[in-house]
Amino acid sequence: MQPHDGDGRAERARSRRRWNFWSSRWGLVERDSAGIRRETVEAAAIERGDVVLDIGCGPGVNFEMLRESVGPDGHVVGLDLSDGMVERARERVRERGWTNVEVVQADATHPPLRTERFDAAVATTALVAMPDIAAAVRGVHDALRPGARFAVYELRPVPRGPARVLNPLVRRFFRLFGNWNEEERALDVLAEVFGAVELLDEYALGTNVVAVTGKATE
Repeated sequence: MQPHDGDGRAERARSRRRWNFWSSRWGLVERDSAGIRRETVEAAAIERGDVVLDIGCGPGVNFEMLRESVGPDGHVVGLDLSDGMVERARERVRERGWTNVEVVQADATHPPLRTERFDAAVATTALVAMPDIAAAVRGVHDALRPGARFAVYELRPVPRGPARVLNPLVRRFFRLFGNWNEEERALDVLAEVFGAVELLDEYALGTNVVAVTGKATE
């Protein structure tokens, strides 16, 4: 997506406001998406002791699953731009006493992450709402160690069949709900940056997808 100003400040500010609004209203979405998010976490092939990145972590809905995967010796880093989401993610961590979960407030398109730090990464309904998906995906790619996997749960319009007639409504809903980026396709960007992407599952007429890619080994 080409920003309207020099560095995309307007798009980031709009996204931040939208997700601040949803930060205190995420309970229903958390419950309904639990199965697909677990499938996404499993697709990342996380091992005990791994350091894992949750990009666009929201209120930390993936943290418990990720902690189960990395075990007590692993570490989870959640990154989100929204003040409200970060506050609730940190509150979740404090309430549960998780000492191996860290929440970082930062712009995913310019993530303050050390190169080749992470053994795996996940993003659940996050990339599609970012104003510059390509920049965010490149940031994840750089942060992953060679051979690491990046699993995503993403949203898109109905991809095929008669139900495509519903796409104007689908697009409108995505725009209103999550400040949807219409100019970039997350799966296409993943394939371009990582070299390939594997579609694992589709739900809800193909509008909800789980996919995985990985960083090449050296």
